[in-house]
Amino acid sequence: MLKVLIVEDDSSLRNTMTTVLELEGYQPDAVASTREALTKLSAQAYPIVVSDIYLDERTGIDILREARAQDPACAVILMSGRGSMETVMAATEGGAFDYLAKPFEMAQMIGAIRRAEQSLEEANDDEAASIDDLPDTEMIGSSAKMVEIYKTISRVAPTDATVLIEGETGTGKELIARMLHRNSKRAHHPFVPVDCGSIAPTLLESELFGTLKGAYTGADRDRMGVFEAANNGTVFLDEIGDIELGFQLKLLRFLQEREVRPLGSPRSKKVDVRVIAATNRYVQKMVEEGRFREDLWYRLNVVRLTVPPLCERPSDIALLVHYFLRRYNARYAFDTIITESGLKAMENYSWPGNVRQLQHMMERLTILAPGSRIDEAAVRTAIQETDSRDGGETLAGTEAEQVRRVLAATNGNKSRAAKILGIERKTLYRKLERMGV
Repeated sequence: MLKVLIVEDDSSLRNTMTTVLELEGYQPDAVASTREALTKLSAQAYPIVVSDIYLDERTGIDILREARAQDPACAVILMSGRGSMETVMAATEGGAFDYLAKPFEMAQMIGAIRRAEQSLEEANDDEAASIDDLPDTEMIGSSAKMVEIYKTISRVAPTDATVLIEGETGTGKELIARMLHRNSKRAHHPFVPVDCGSIAPTLLESELFGTLKGAYTGADRDRMGVFEAANNGTVFLDEIGDIELGFQLKLLRFLQEREVRPLGSPRSKKVDVRVIAATNRYVQKMVEEGRFREDLWYRLNVVRLTVPPLCERPSDIALLVHYFLRRYNARYAFDTIITESGLKAMENYSWPGNVRQLQHMMERLTILAPGSRIDEAAVRTAIQETDSRDGGETLAGTEAEQVRRVLAATNGNKSRAAKILGIERKTLYRKLERMGV
């Protein structure tokens, strides 16, 4: 029988795991602390170790390192109810076989152990970037779906593989692209985002490939394209589904040849860039309908990441709320708090605008919440205003006070104030005029 070391401080879960493993034909040794685990590992090598991350004064990462030091082929499966980008990156860097987000079904654990058993003789060659270089990021969430994304990022980031990121608007696709770049060998070279949906089809070619002086009317100087400007770095093509069918062939040729020919130039030149693409459309259906080239789809779809909408990971809402509350309290030197009822109201909302909508609402509430308390009433008011505004001019009854507070917080920056208030800048100007400001 194969020996498995279980390290889990929750006695109920530890006993359940032990029983299940015995029934599945394994020989489990179960301990409750890192000290006991390290003692066990120093006495004998275990082919498989299943350990919680957050245990006592030391962590499952320490157990991972010790187990792999004793036996480089050891398959270590880490588990945590507080999964984060940092822990997953650390686990991947240390050579963990898998990472389970709590709570999980016992079948998931057994499945991971079965896969580990099949891979005992294979070396884990996955590369991982250093977590020391991780910036502050809104990529927050410990739900199982987010942990799966972290795992994919940690494995694909060190490579040059083309990545396609799918997800609704506001889910954080560009954040993921930047994380892939920052944890790659190209991290010290440019990261250049291009919003393909906001550039006129007639201008997209010159934007990406460049232009020579005189190539067309108004081209009064040579202009380097994005691909050349990002040489040795990463280009992020956002809203790839908006690219015109006629231009898709040119993009496909670039992805195949890695050559650019500026408009008006008789010669091509080689460039070395990694391409990450993103879309909020269902591109596979566009392929079936003939609106997107199938060969380009295959070229882009080397590694696909699907970012879940916020409504599919409600357990992450509290983490995001507190993260943005800390950020905006620090930015505006406020001490706004959120109450339990306020947090519950946030968790019960469907968030059609995803994380971006939550972020904007938290910024507004941090500034505007009555008595610096974000309670249920404040959240419901903000939600009602968001749902009814749709670009109009509606604000709550005390709009003059709201406008003044937001302007004060943004040091008079009207563009920023309009964004926080959820109105257009010209609408804000009209309100200021009526207020005599």
